[in-house]
Amino acid sequence: MVILLVKRGDENQFLYETSVENSVDDVVRDVVAIFNGRLKVTRICYELEELWKHGTFLPTEMQGLTEEQIKELKLDDPWAKRCAPPGYVEAKDDMGRRCGLAPPPNMQEVLKKAAETAKEIIDKKHVDLRKCMTQKDVSRALDELRGATKIVFPAGLPPHDPVRMELDNVEDLSGTQAANEVIDPSRACLWACGKKLINGNKLSDHLGKNDKSKVTVKLCSSAEGAPGREPVLTEEERKQLMLKAYRKQEEWKKLEQDDDDNYLNSKWADGQNLKRQFHGLNNISWKPSIGK
Repeated sequence: MVILLVKRGDENQFLYETSVENSVDDVVRDVVAIFNGRLKVTRICYELEELWKHGTFLPTEMQGLTEEQIKELKLDDPWAKRCAPPGYVEAKDDMGRRCGLAPPPNMQEVLKKAAETAKEIIDKKHVDLRKCMTQKDVSRALDELRGATKIVFPAGLPPHDPVRMELDNVEDLSGTQAANEVIDPSRACLWACGKKLINGNKLSDHLGKNDKSKVTVKLCSSAEGAPGREPVLTEEERKQLMLKAYRKQEEWKKLEQDDDDNYLNSKWADGQNLKRQFHGLNNISWKPSIGK
């Protein structure tokens, strides 16, 4: 099986295992699903932190308003008490986005642990550990978050809560930075060795028939144009090369500082050395021996 190191820009994302006999279309579809799925997990974990701190999301018309303004406009959140977790504690949200009915400390830990586990499953460090990622891994991370949410909020979350919308796949990212990060599957493409992998072809048409190789591919949208080529040397290889060049330069400096006649003190430069060896005159001491 060929291993693809999937990158977005110059940043490693994950390793993906496939066969060179698979079509480019299937590989691109699978890679994009994993990439977008990891983004979804990251967004949920962010909102989950706000959820355990300040409770469920307020209706859109109440967000950002002060208590006085809410009373003056006679607005009410019909979901706050209905969806409040058992034993909730009051924790006002200074940002005015959430109702302020937070889970008790022991239930907060359930959500925290689920978020940590989900982040661990989709972490980029798996590239260094040479562990490939699949859609099953992303689904496992989402199931971890979904299960913890149901435990802490048995009555469910309001339909407008970002966590519920993400888990139900009805999130609206328009106008947010997250919308720029997600890649449209219909416009996604992969590049390898400076060339675009063409839909309808097999991977072998671009990567060869060697099914035991590792190839770096870059994921991007067709609207972005060609991504930058990979550097010839990695950062670590470049550092080692510079270190080797520096050491060699220092050695040359030392040689230049030495006297040109320095080598005459060496045995191999002594013209009489061979003669003394034949006559057994080597290692003779002229100092008088001390008697016993």
